Amino acid sequence: MTPGLWRSGRFSYLFLTPSVLLLLGLTVYPLLYIVRLSLHRGTAAGEIFVGLENFRRLFADPFLLQAAAQTLLLTFGALAVEFLLGLGLALLLDAQLRGRHFWRALFLLPLFLPPVVVGVIWRLIYNPSFGVLNGLLRAAGVDTTRSTWLADPAWALPAVIFVDVWEWTPFVFLILLAGLQAIPEEPYEAARLDGSTSWQTFRYITLPLLAPAILVALLLRTMDLVRLFDQVFILTQGGPGFATETISLYIYKTAFRFSDFGYAAAVSLVLLAVTLLLSHFYIRLLDREAPSS
Repeated sequence: MTPGLWRSGRFSYLFLTPSVLLLLGLTVYPLLYIVRLSLHRGTAAGEIFVGLENFRRLFADPFLLQAAAQTLLLTFGALAVEFLLGLGLALLLDAQLRGRHFWRALFLLPLFLPPVVVGVIWRLIYNPSFGVLNGLLRAAGVDTTRSTWLADPAWALPAVIFVDVWEWTPFVFLILLAGLQAIPEEPYEAARLDGSTSWQTFRYITLPLLAPAILVALLLRTMDLVRLFDQVFILTQGGPGFATETISLYIYKTAFRFSDFGYAAAVSLVLLAVTLLLSHFYIRLLDREAPSS
């Protein structure tokens, strides 16, 4: 190897080749395979090419539409609660609160648990016979004979949302707390000199300067919630009936329970497109807020 080749930087591409090949193998190839699979339908004789037939089925599938509606309800419900609680905790623990370092560490504990473990823990808590929740209610004198949380169609989806809020509110809190601590002190000093109230300071100073951190938190949580699978699978498996079915769980059942891999691939591509559109929306807003931050 000559010194000129090393100095030109072309030799460094050889070191990048394994990483690039690994990235292509883990992302591009599976995506191309899913696209190919979505254009075929499995039969007893093998796969047959059906073109866009699997995509046309999307608009006539009432179960998919119901799963999409429940996914949207779960996403926006959990996102709203996580944002409000996370913002409240960030504002509270950003102040000179006694023992705030202890409380910060305590609120982050749910993040250290894997989602599957969280699902198992809360399934035991929700158990109508020996669960902690009904045990506390009975101790308070509440009749829990009908409190079958995960088996009640009216309560199953709120119960799933509550579990997601419990686990991921600390994540939102952490991002917003970092955003609050990055805000300079000068605007607050100017507001105090002008006689601004606490609400005016929060509305006209804190929120605008915190907007980039808010958008990052909403972006990451929206992407996770739209694709939520593990917690729903552990807690309810989409039940009772179809009450907590999400799009990701519907894709799983379509592929691995009904062996309709072509249709499942088509639904997964549509879900990917929706996720990309939502991400693009948040990134556009983030770019718009960047100059003012």
